[in-house]
Amino acid sequence: MTLKNRTLFITGGSRGIGLAIAKRCAADGANIVIAAKTAVENPKLPGTIHSAAREIEAAGGKCLPLQVDIRDEQQVAGAVGAAVEHFGGIDILVNNASAISLTNTESTPIKRYDLMMGVNTRGTYLVTQACLPRLKDSAAAGRNPHVLTLSPPLNMDPKWFAPHVAYTMAKYGMSMCVLGHAEEFRPAGIAVNALWPRTAIDTAALQMIPGIRPEHCRKPEIMADAAYLVLTSDAKNTTGNFFIDDEVLAAAGVTDLDSYSVVPGSKKLVPDLFL
Repeated sequence: MTLKNRTLFITGGSRGIGLAIAKRCAADGANIVIAAKTAVENPKLPGTIHSAAREIEAAGGKCLPLQVDIRDEQQVAGAVGAAVEHFGGIDILVNNASAISLTNTESTPIKRYDLMMGVNTRGTYLVTQACLPRLKDSAAAGRNPHVLTLSPPLNMDPKWFAPHVAYTMAKYGMSMCVLGHAEEFRPAGIAVNALWPRTAIDTAALQMIPGIRPEHCRKPEIMADAAYLVLTSDAKNTTGNFFIDDEVLAAAGVTDLDSYSVVPGSKKLVPDLFL
């Protein structure tokens, strides 16, 4: 199955994993809507919706860059409307946008708590809700609609809560959206799945994790290739899963993952959270 002429709405895709997924799908000739906040270059955090658009188009796709705060209902509705007007519909939603703070309760300001809940849990729910009518249209037209959320398997082990309970709740909120929406949308033929990396990934978020260096990580491209395999699967038969990137690749016959390491041959890859 190909993503040629399919339209993807990707949140937070101006850099990192979101951008890597966008570029991988663009290689098929997909239409990409980048819905992210960064429109002006920040020297400390490279990547904007405009630089992402240039990379996506260079990879072979078409791109509509939109400055969107996914906590804002009106901005989300406007972005979905603009995507439909520009490309004619939405076939795939990638819930990639996320905020992180690996801090304990005393060290987590309520403003940061609200940010994580607003972007991660509420943002995922809001954007999914806004895209749902268009995903239903895609299903009716036989265009294999998917929702893919970058969130971990649900694991109630207290060790994943105690060090950073606010972040865990916010991230698991995304996973609960996957759990519920997969079953809710199943009769409509819309797939809903989660994808999470086995190891730390070399992105801007790495700055928030003390002691983890790029040489301990894999590149975002491993998530992009795994996402592509999920998004090109049959939506009616592939839903409700909490996929891990290397398992998706192994199922497709890809077992040599050395090329995805920031430092090929590294034996010090750090496992990601929640696994």
